[in-house]
Amino acid sequence: MQKTVAIIPARYASTRFPGKPLALLGGKPVIQWVWENVSAMSELACAVVATDDERIAEAVKGFGGRAVMTASTHRSGTDRCGEVVRKLREEGQAFDVAINVQGDEPFVRQEQLRSLVDCFADGEVQIATLKTAIHSTAELMSPNNVKVVCDLRGRALYFSRQPLPHVRGVEPEQWMEHHPYFKHVGIYAFRTETLEALVRLQQSPLELCESLEQLRWLENGYEIQVKETAVANIGIDTPADMALAEQYLTKERNN
Repeated sequence: MQKTVAIIPARYASTRFPGKPLALLGGKPVIQWVWENVSAMSELACAVVATDDERIAEAVKGFGGRAVMTASTHRSGTDRCGEVVRKLREEGQAFDVAINVQGDEPFVRQEQLRSLVDCFADGEVQIATLKTAIHSTAELMSPNNVKVVCDLRGRALYFSRQPLPHVRGVEPEQWMEHHPYFKHVGIYAFRTETLEALVRLQQSPLELCESLEQLRWLENGYEIQVKETAVANIGIDTPADMALAEQYLTKERNN
């Protein structure tokens, strides 16, 4: 059976929302919501928070979680996860699969994580991620929503901030009547040896154009299996997103 670790990258110095992991949501820090939802998954060997900030590490220890300190120079959460996998291996804790769940995803679902882990029953899968259906033209056109197109096996062909594919001869407002569109849900799972190879790659031309690190992997020949989820997670990037998350939480508690 595959041994799986979930790693939750969390940094304090967010440009748009400093201190975001420690912001209170429903009376608990955002990072605690993420850790509790992730660590409740019975299939995991363990869950850890990867951070470069002692305040976050102390908060995690305070609610009974495990934190691993990482360098402050990482360009992405993936790089931070790679350091954690290496440190755990050096401590004698080797894993087959690592899941990267960002520390600003307080409502991540266990079924989403299981869907990713199940991908690795196929020995050819190196990387797995999620997509969810787009339901409005505004959502489709927004550059804040990363779109993904896949081949017939469910492997990613491309990720873009632009709406893909372009429906020729049809007004954009009618594109969704002609083709299904999907938004990328930024949760990843990796074979650990693949993760350690990915963090050694240099930034690539397409990645620099779109500011999407997964394009670096595609440009270097790695395949990404994409599974569909019906859940469009509420990530927290700004204080305004916190207000939406509070509304969602209130609704969930009242149901």
